[in-house]
Amino acid sequence: MKKVWKGVIGTVLAASLLAGCGSNANNGGNADTAAGGNAGSVGEAKSVTLKVFIAQPRLKEQYDKFIADFAAKEKAEKNIDVTVQLEMPTADTAAQILKTRLAAQDGPDIFALHAINEIPSYYKAGYLEDLSDQPFVGKLLDSVKPSVTTTDGKVVAVPLETLSWGYLYNKKIFADNGLTPPTTLSEMKQVVEKLKANNVTPFLLSYKESWIPQLVLPLAVGALVNTENPDFIERMNNNEGSFSEMKAMFDIFDLINANGTARATEVGGDDGAAAFAAGDAAMWLQGPWYAETILKSNPDLDFGVAPLPINDNPKATMINLSASTSLAVSSASKNKEVAKDFINYVLDDQASNAFFQSLKFNPIATVHTFESYPWVNDATAYVKEGKSYQDPAIPQSVKDEVGKALQAYYAGQLKQGDVLTALDKAWRDFNKVNK
Repeated sequence: MKKVWKGVIGTVLAASLLAGCGSNANNGGNADTAAGGNAGSVGEAKSVTLKVFIAQPRLKEQYDKFIADFAAKEKAEKNIDVTVQLEMPTADTAAQILKTRLAAQDGPDIFALHAINEIPSYYKAGYLEDLSDQPFVGKLLDSVKPSVTTTDGKVVAVPLETLSWGYLYNKKIFADNGLTPPTTLSEMKQVVEKLKANNVTPFLLSYKESWIPQLVLPLAVGALVNTENPDFIERMNNNEGSFSEMKAMFDIFDLINANGTARATEVGGDDGAAAFAAGDAAMWLQGPWYAETILKSNPDLDFGVAPLPINDNPKATMINLSASTSLAVSSASKNKEVAKDFINYVLDDQASNAFFQSLKFNPIATVHTFESYPWVNDATAYVKEGKSYQDPAIPQSVKDEVGKALQAYYAGQLKQGDVLTALDKAWRDFNKVNK
């Protein structure tokens, strides 16, 4: 979970809050009223600076509030003055920045990573603290817990985003044109022609950030692995497969590109969200992680989630289920106690519902009682019919490569064969390092 503004936003949020009526604090960190039932005693507050790294700058406002609430709780209950340095790079740059800092032993105390794609390699490298004994673990839904659990049974992150996705569509545009989500590639072509005949642009294109065009890859791989090519991932991990087996992804990608909005390489995620909210196109190859941004532009927009057809086999038209953005504690952190408090606060019995609702994320724990969003219910209907699969375990380095390659392919700089060859090489390179 995977979400995105330009540049790196560094936010320093210093929260030094009084622990009770009549207490006081000064720059030396002294405070009255220690935690743990010692009201009335005088103690020196501990000061901690916590570095947090999350590549979701579009959600900065929500995280700022959450951090302020956490700092107040930590002060009131443990007499710890917490200063949180929140860094929010774009998704395109975050992975490289994080890996460089962790390798140099200058990493953050808490960082976001993709549960499916990144936990295995980060755990193998020794970057992740074992969180198996933390209170939040017992609150995770059984369907979610495996996504943050290593092969040797250790829980190493708290999940934030669980996703049911394919593409987004404007329900009003579909209804006005008498359309329903297509179940095959041929039906999608008919939808496209009907929209064009009524002067509606079928697809919104936003390829300025490379992670957006790469979304077609997990959708294509997931569909084909769960129908006609079940051992593709295993064979790729053994250097025995080739992305030439996934060439069908170009059929839908080419259809989208030929019937989309202009200036795709100049439009990023936030601009795309605003354009989709304005009704500039009927469909967007994007996930519901942009719900908050879309609705901020147009609170009345009625949009849905549907599975993307890859070919003419309706059984391959399925929803992708995944857990993406998760928060881990660095094994090298010098502030593990406070970092673990932060991680547990994500699923705090009182605060978690409001936090997840503000982010427009799905319920992931037993403490979550808020009602699911309409687009979640859309996707869940497909899941209940057995039309879903677990997000395929594609190495993040391969996804990074396909994003750049598909940008170049869209611009006419690479041919299909060039893209497939680059992906094969990226996976083989990954195997060399991770075998």
